[in-house]
Amino acid sequence: MADAKTLAALAKYDTPTMCNALEVIDPRWRTRYFTTAPLVCQYPNAKPIVGYARTVKIRAREKSSLTGEAARKHRLDYYSYIESGGPRPSIVVLQDLDEPKGFGAFWGEVQSNIHKGLGALGLVTDGSIRDTHVWAKGFQALAGSVGPSHAWVHAVSFGEPVTVHGMEVVPGDIVHADRHGAVIVPEAALGEIHKTVKLLVAREKVIIAAAKRKGVTVAKLTKAFADADEIH
Repeated sequence: MADAKTLAALAKYDTPTMCNALEVIDPRWRTRYFTTAPLVCQYPNAKPIVGYARTVKIRAREKSSLTGEAARKHRLDYYSYIESGGPRPSIVVLQDLDEPKGFGAFWGEVQSNIHKGLGALGLVTDGSIRDTHVWAKGFQALAGSVGPSHAWVHAVSFGEPVTVHGMEVVPGDIVHADRHGAVIVPEAALGEIHKTVKLLVAREKVIIAAAKRKGVTVAKLTKAFADADEIH
């Protein structure tokens, strides 16, 4: 299990760079494990967040079957899961079961502050968010949409696998997210990411430099690509 320092070191890379590195380390990451639809970002200029997934599924079109004391217990059990259901720092990954998604917002001023207080860095959801003007300061959000109402929103289940905009997430997965989207980072790849990013940056630097030079031609780009391939 990676410690908080190891995860924080990954936050210096944007999420596309993480995807680039993971594609080299494991080609399966070219077609899986990342979000594949546009998301609304609450803090587009913030640095990436990296944390362990806490998962939840919600509905908003219909009432919960739980009422009274049972409903309160379910809510508190969910908050206990967010607080202590795995290592920290955490990122909440929420799947909206409604179709179309985003009918009612689980997230707003109250929930963003509660989850921030319970140790979460932010969230990734295919559902909606609201209260963006009074959102918990610094609590990042990538959401499918922004809407005005919470409708009948309630947590259906938590601590189970979810799928958000094509990204399949198991509780405890490491999630890397910024304004571009999110990707799962396998623990097995942690030891290779930094050197892989360094290699890719060095190769790209040669190509970008050639492209920016006055009088660039395809012939010169061809040489730059060949030179980049020689960097190991």
